[in-house]
Amino acid sequence: MSFRSQLLSSATSFCDAFAQNKDLDSILSHFSTTHQVSAIEHGEKAIAPFLGRPFEGLDGVRSYFDTIAALLSYENMEFSEFTVDAEAGRVACKGKAKFLWIQTKETWDETFAYMLDFDDEGKITNYQVWADSGAAYLARKGELDKVRKLLNIS
Repeated sequence: MSFRSQLLSSATSFCDAFAQNKDLDSILSHFSTTHQVSAIEHGEKAIAPFLGRPFEGLDGVRSYFDTIAALLSYENMEFSEFTVDAEAGRVACKGKAKFLWIQTKETWDETFAYMLDFDDEGKITNYQVWADSGAAYLARKGELDKVRKLLNIS
């Protein structure tokens, strides 16, 4: 199998595990144990505790996913448009899902992007996410539905 094919297979396997709500150990099995790993969801730190700061090492990555699971749930997650850069050992893709902020019960449909860097064994070293932090913030505050009604958006 070429390295490009290995990267695509590793990325789709990770994304499938996350989309299927696999347990945390299954998700973490996709991360490197031979290289330093990190996770970051880009955005303003003040919006949510999982945004704007790097989670370093396997314990840090575990903490990131634990934090996400404590605050959010999701359904109908799917990934598409996988782009592989074998020279850089990187895969980018687009995802979409319906998210729920657990405490307020507010939901939103979101499109987001992943950039995954891999070691030479096809394990993730760097996990980066760009998502709709505005919707997450409003849902966290319990104001997303109110803003939708104000703007006459369903």
